[in-house]
Amino acid sequence: MLHLAIVNGPNLNLLGIREPHIYGSQSFEHYFKQLAQRFPLVHLHCYQSNVEGELINYLHSCMGKVQGIILNAGAYTHTSIAIADAVAGIGLPVIEVHISNVLAREEYRKTSFIAAKCVGSISGLGVDGYALAVQYFIDTLASKTP
Repeated sequence: MLHLAIVNGPNLNLLGIREPHIYGSQSFEHYFKQLAQRFPLVHLHCYQSNVEGELINYLHSCMGKVQGIILNAGAYTHTSIAIADAVAGIGLPVIEVHISNVLAREEYRKTSFIAAKCVGSISGLGVDGYALAVQYFIDTLASKTP
């Protein structure tokens, strides 16, 4: 069975409440249940924190436990060299996901310290970006998983 971690950064615990015109009106917990039902042969682990160091510790803890990570680092995408270093250091494939199209937003959101350390980035497709990332891992990793 393929094991994947979904790691969400700051303010993503407010999905469904925070700026629904940008992020939608569905909580991540609700979406996560739908995602798990959509991909029953994938074991999805989910973690969210508003604290940079906790996100780094969780990324480290994924080594040896999952085959891939879907990371929405939120605003830390644009500020955290430490999270980028963690992504580079853990030796796992990571896909960066953003619900909104960060390139169509404020200028500072157009820089990602994390993207260069990832196998790919998905931005602007709403929460469907997570499903696309899961499908990528199924297509590329499932055949390599014992």
